[in-house]
Formats: sequence, C-alpha cells, structure tokens
Amino acid sequence: MAAILGGALSSGAFLFYQNQRLERLEAVELLRAEHIDQREGNVKQVSYGLPAETVDFTSAAERTVNAVVHVKTTYEMDGGYYTFDPIRHFFFGDGMQQKQPRMGAGAGSGVIMSDDGYIVTNNHVIDGASTVEVVTNDNRSYEAEVIGRDPSSDLALLKINASDLPKIDIGNSDQVKVGEWVLAVGNPFNLESTVTAGIVSAKGRDINILANGPDGASAVESFIQTDAAVNPGNSGGALVNSRGELIGINAAIKSNTGSYTGYSFAIPVNIVAKVVEDLLEYGTVQRGYLGVRIQNVNQELSALKSLNVNEGVYVATALDMGAAKAAGIKEGDVILKIAERSVKNMTEMQEQLSKFRPGDDILVTVNRAGSIINIPLTLRNQFGGEALTPKKQLEIHEQLNALLEDVDPETKKDLGIRYGVRVKEIGVGKLKSAGISPDFIILKVDQQWVKDKAHFYELLKEKKGGILMEGIYPNGKRAYYGFGL
Repeated sequence: MAAILGGALSSGAFLFYQNQRLERLEAVELLRAEHIDQREGNVKQVSYGLPAETVDFTSAAERTVNAVVHVKTTYEMDGGYYTFDPIRHFFFGDGMQQKQPRMGAGAGSGVIMSDDGYIVTNNHVIDGASTVEVVTNDNRSYEAEVIGRDPSSDLALLKINASDLPKIDIGNSDQVKVGEWVLAVGNPFNLESTVTAGIVSAKGRDINILANGPDGASAVESFIQTDAAVNPGNSGGALVNSRGELIGINAAIKSNTGSYTGYSFAIPVNIVAKVVEDLLEYGTVQRGYLGVRIQNVNQELSALKSLNVNEGVYVATALDMGAAKAAGIKEGDVILKIAERSVKNMTEMQEQLSKFRPGDDILVTVNRAGSIINIPLTLRNQFGGEALTPKKQLEIHEQLNALLEDVDPETKKDLGIRYGVRVKEIGVGKLKSAGISPDFIILKVDQQWVKDKAHFYELLKEKKGGILMEGIYPNGKRAYYGFGL
C-alpha cells in the first residue's frame, strides 16, 4: 500500500510540474509570436531577453567560403649550407659545392576580388616572399604574381591565371555598426576554410602596428575591431556581414600570446577598394594629403587652447607646402569634417582622407575660435604637388624615407648657393643609413647640380647602384655621403 501510494503521489507531482512547465513554454511562444511583425518580416528582441529568431550564418558562410583562398609563401633565409660531393672530391680535389640557401615558409589567407583572378591579402603575408602560391577552396593551386603592395595600409594585390572564380560581394564599411554580427573567414593554423563568428566591438581603432613615414601621415590605421576568433593564418582573410558582403580584410590580433585572446582587427573594405583600384590603375597607391601636423582634441587640450570643443582634430602646424595652408587653414583650427563627413579624431580623419587622391577637391569644415567655417581645398601629394605621383618616384621616396623641401631664398643668400634641396625630416632609410642629418642641403647628385625637389627625383629616377651626394649644413660645413639604390 505504501509503495502504491508513493508511486501515485510521485506521478501526480511530476504531471503537475510538467503541466506548469508546458504552460510557461506556451507563454514564451505567445510572447514570441506577439513580437514578430509578419507583414514587415522584422523580428524584434523580446522583453524577457530571448532572441526572437535563431541567428543563422549558413547563407553568409556559403556565399563567402569559396571566395577565400589559402596563400602559401616561401622565403630565402639567412645562412644556408654547402653540399659535399665525394666523387668530385676524389677526381678533382674540390668536393665542396655552392652554398644552398635556407628556405622558410609562411601562410595566410586572401580574398578573390574578381572572377579573373585578382586577390587581395595583407602585405605582411607576402612581404619578402620568393614565391607565392594560392590554393582555392576546391584545392586548385596557382602560382601568384604580386601586382602591387601598400605597406602603409598593410595591403597587397595578387593575380593568378584563372577565370570564372567565385568572387566576393563588396559591402560598405562606412555603414557597419557596433554590435553588428560578423564572420571571419580564413585559414588559421593551415586549417583551410574556417569560419568564426562575433560582433563588431568598435570602429576606427588605431593600434600602432604600421610604420609612419617621416611626415607622420603615411600609415593608415582605422581598423574594425571584432571579437570573432582570428589566429595566425587568418591574415588577409575576409570579415563579412550577415549578408555575406565583404566589410574588411582581417589583419591583426591583440594578444600577449600571439594567438586569439579576445579581439581582432580588420582593414575597412572602403580603404581596401581604393588601394586595389590605385594598384591596378597606377601601380602604386595615390594618397591625398592635407599637409598638417595634428593631434586629437581632448578635454585637457580644449581647456589649454580655449577651444570650446571636446572632439575633432587640432591643427598644430600647417606645413608650408601643404594643401591646408594654401587653402587658408591655420594653426589652432579644429577640423570637424572631411568631405562633409564628421571626424572625431585623427584615426577617422586618416580613414576619410585615404579615400581621395592628389588633385581631388574636397570641403574641410573647421572650428576657428568658435566660428564654423567651410574651406574648399585641393589635396596634394606628399611632395607638395597636386599631380598624381609616378610609381618610380614613390619607390625612391620609400627608400630614402625623408621629407624634402626646396631651399628658401634667404638661406641660399646666407650660404652663397644657387640651388639645393633641404632634408627637413628623416626616418629609417637610405639617407639616414648614410649618415645624413636633418637640415642637410643636397647640392649635387653624382656631380650634377640639384635645382629643386622635382629635379632631385628626376636625377634619381634612372639611378642604380652607388650614388654620391654632396651638400652643405646651415653652419657652412660641407659633407659628402654615399649609398646605393
């Protein structure tokens, strides 16, 4: 009797609680139905904290995984080894053969931008590589040609001899919102076709991983930050939205271990598209410059300079040869907009400027002592001209890594010279390695007088090997320097 009574009570209690659970689930489903707008097809977040639909990335993954490739590289490393041939040694007494280089290997990812074989990846994936191999998602292998590189944005463009490739759809990184779901597609640790998910954690991140030029304005860092898992091998892969559209190229992780620990960073696709277009059309990236030294506006700077603003970009100096000074932008102005788009800091300003070329006309909005002024200007190149810069001149500039300017008439008179080019600023490069210091005035290149900056680059354009430079410092000391191009 006790067993029967106990069983009956247990069964009754189970049915009672089961019915209560079913009633709660029915209430949840009722709430779910109330928050779905069937006519508009919009699904809202319900008040009890449950998502009104299951997030499904299968369509986005299917549309992108075939457009992401595996990039494999080989490198010649320092050192190497000799081979010994005992037969040759026996007959000829010289069995030691030529030194063979040691070879290294690397790997990353790439994204197919066109069906005829143009692929974008990170510059650091292929930098210094002897060979570049591309393996598609269906295991076809191709030797890749490097069409062009842009170290300042860490992008490179490859080309393979193929057709009818599954290219990726291009999105708009300006429209990406913090909190939006994203997928990272790539080949981490040589695990091909890996997809991870996360959200956009922030936009416009500057993490100081790309080298600036001597003018401090060369590197372009305005990363999309995400918590999608990205690891070594993901570099150059795709960051896509829930519709499968490319919104960025994965480039870096923030980690103390070298592997994923929470955050990764991608180059916005609007920057990528401009770089790819320039590399295809001009062979190098044509970037427009304002010609200013700048710093972020914060509360301390605003109080110190009586700016009455708490965000924007403060103009510390308007350079003599720059577009900003020529248009009337002054020291103390606070830049609020570039081409009618608000810029809250230097990173956002760099991102916006990276979309334009020398010679482009834009509108710059500044706050000057409380007054809002719109200033039209024409962007210039890093040499102070409005024309597009030939690829060869940019390559020379990259090797020299120095900011040059024409010598002013007063200095010419004081030093008794007619021509010359002044080294205004200098970074790590050929000139610094040769021992040249800032303010050195270059008078001759291989015994030829240097008339001005344009003439200087014209003289170097056809030079190879050793070069001798003669010049003078402001104190009258003459000096000679040699280096190789």
